[in-house]
Amino acid sequence: MKLDSKTVAALTLAGKKDAIFFDDVVKGFGFRVRAGAGGKTLRTWIAQYRRAGATRRMLIGSAEVLTAEKARAAAKDILAKVQLGEDPQADRRDRRDKDRLSFRGVVEDFLAAKEREVRPRTHFQLKRYLTGPYLKAFYTMPLDRVSKRDVASRVLTIARENGPAVAREVRGALSGFYSWAMQMGLAEANPIIGTKRPKTNEPRERVLDDSELAAIWRACGDDDYGRIIRLLILTGSRRAEIGDMRWSEINPEKGTWTLPAERSKNGKQLTLPVMPMMREIIDAVPRMATRDALFGRRSKGFTAWSWKESKPALDARSGVTGWTVHDIRRSVATKMADIGVQPHIIEAALNHFSGHRGGIAGVYNRSTYEREVRAALATWHDHLRAIIAGGERKIVQFTVT
Repeated sequence: MKLDSKTVAALTLAGKKDAIFFDDVVKGFGFRVRAGAGGKTLRTWIAQYRRAGATRRMLIGSAEVLTAEKARAAAKDILAKVQLGEDPQADRRDRRDKDRLSFRGVVEDFLAAKEREVRPRTHFQLKRYLTGPYLKAFYTMPLDRVSKRDVASRVLTIARENGPAVAREVRGALSGFYSWAMQMGLAEANPIIGTKRPKTNEPRERVLDDSELAAIWRACGDDDYGRIIRLLILTGSRRAEIGDMRWSEINPEKGTWTLPAERSKNGKQLTLPVMPMMREIIDAVPRMATRDALFGRRSKGFTAWSWKESKPALDARSGVTGWTVHDIRRSVATKMADIGVQPHIIEAALNHFSGHRGGIAGVYNRSTYEREVRAALATWHDHLRAIIAGGERKIVQFTVT
């Protein structure tokens, strides 16, 4: 019997619960009829073959969906692979197993393993780049289905939307993740290899002058973005350090804000005095009992840095263009130097230790210059208050005791 639309229409169970009818032309091509629940009869196409002394049976598809001609063609493909020494049924099971290894699921395993191996700050960055919005398109994909083309396209999009620096970091985190997955036997290849690495930008030199800082300050709205920008101007901190600020990091009794080591770029804790201008901004932030973060809509803190209504709208209101949020940090450091703050005190205030911590001094001098930093920030805030109010530059001499 040749299985076609006419012959299979006449096939019945004849009192049985399960029956298979094989084609006389294509050996191994069959039509299966089974008794289903509720008196329903199930009709499917199958392919059956022997491999290593055992009989293997593969489901091709439902007869309600596939025609006899399409099912016959699929059976020929399966049986041809058997003739070439392959095992299609085992390959299908392997594919199902791999499909269970979703990208997001394996990422969670990777982060759990790395938590004991890397510094807290490094782990924080890995988690940020691998579980944040940058790679959301990969989350539900099987790990080995993420292709070189997928990676190249995603890195290009991230570079366009978030800048080449972020794209470079995401690409690096992704490459490290796939290298680990290969070592664990979870992936056969690293799809990042061969993709284009975003170019490193030349160091920016933009320093906002006093009038520009004042204009930006005045243009800041009474919202999360506006408050964050003002706190950045007051502290010179990195944007994520302020954007992810927590209520638990603020000590009202001591009047301090402590940036924990796991949130700082260099892995070092920093404690800064909460000066009056900072206190006014922080006190204006609505406090919710269900979350620790000051800013953002979720517990992770502020994430809407690329939102089209934030930075462009601030530029339009202030009239200051051609600057980035990170330029504020450079501007604060430069302006503090201009008003007489010593370089090593600026570095201590910004938690950025370089030249003045090199050599013997860098090895043995562990001072945080707490009193000097407080005096420097007081001088800087007084300077800001003057330029924001439109007054003359005022420098107050502080005696450190």
